[in-house]
Amino acid sequence: MTQQPAQPISVLIVDDQQPVRDGLATLIESQHDMTVVGKVGDGRAAVEFVGRCAPDVVLMDIRMPGLDGIEATREIVSRSDAAKPSRVVILTTYDLDEYVFDALHAGATGFLLKHAPPEHLLMGIRAASDGAALVSPTVTMQLIGAFAAAHSRSTRIPAAEIGRLSSREREVFDLVAAGKTNAMIAAQLQIGDSTVKTHLNRVLSKLHLRDRIHLVIYAYEHDLVEH
Repeated sequence: MTQQPAQPISVLIVDDQQPVRDGLATLIESQHDMTVVGKVGDGRAAVEFVGRCAPDVVLMDIRMPGLDGIEATREIVSRSDAAKPSRVVILTTYDLDEYVFDALHAGATGFLLKHAPPEHLLMGIRAASDGAALVSPTVTMQLIGAFAAAHSRSTRIPAAEIGRLSSREREVFDLVAAGKTNAMIAAQLQIGDSTVKTHLNRVLSKLHLRDRIHLVIYAYEHDLVEH
């Protein structure tokens, strides 16, 4: 039987500057495994487009007139089909500022710098499509953690919530929150990579978290990270 080729990653580009939209579209369309399904200039148009077409990945600018990228991300994530979610990746000129953190908190999978090398942007799109958090599993996690600690929205957590985790799941939770990669966790706990992934998926499910970035934010906001 002939194996059917995988469908290309469908991408929506959201930016209020046409040259940025066109430049990103040219880069993405040069890849055999990606296709641009839309280019829009504001958050409201993005929300409406995702509602109609549910692209795999949404590249979202933050600062736009009307509905900004943060609110657009929140609406897209809240309406997204859990079985086939549209992953939102924030495009920013800056590194990690309050706007980026708020967008991550609203449900974005991660962020990419607009001036990043093309290969990093493409790698980020592929990672987001696979459901992976962006960008660096160590440095970026720690930056997010530091920002979350400084802007904590909560100081207590119901004991029953974290208590749902098994002892091994809590170990994985703590190591992810500390910025460890799956490979580092596997080596430290002397278990396989696939076992780490299984435990991490169970942790995310039990705590109703989207991905490891949101686990890090959650851990710092609720003072569950050893300082």
